[in-house]
Amino acid sequence: MDKRSEMHRRERRRYVIGYGGSLLLTLTTFAVAYLFGIETPGVYLTIGLLGLAQLVLQLVYFLHIDRRRSSREDLHLVLFSTMVLLIMILGTIWVLGNLAMRMHMHVM
Repeated sequence: MDKRSEMHRRERRRYVIGYGGSLLLTLTTFAVAYLFGIETPGVYLTIGLLGLAQLVLQLVYFLHIDRRRSSREDLHLVLFSTMVLLIMILGTIWVLGNLAMRMHMHVM
């Protein structure tokens, strides 16, 4: 029972660290947008990098995906899902941008 409670304590510690890190990154993102304004150069890059850091933090602390062999299949699944979502999002932006450009050309 002692080994089991130690494992639960370690697991809970990981979740608390992940929650604290996610909360800190979220508050930092809002603070950057509030303090510097969304029109300031570099704010979009900063927000994107903070979002990427939060993605990595959540993959490690909540989904337990790391570089061990046992979680490589999970990592491949996450990467494939991300690729499919990016294809859908970028394809939609491309098509809508093309349609908007054609509509503006037609009006002139």
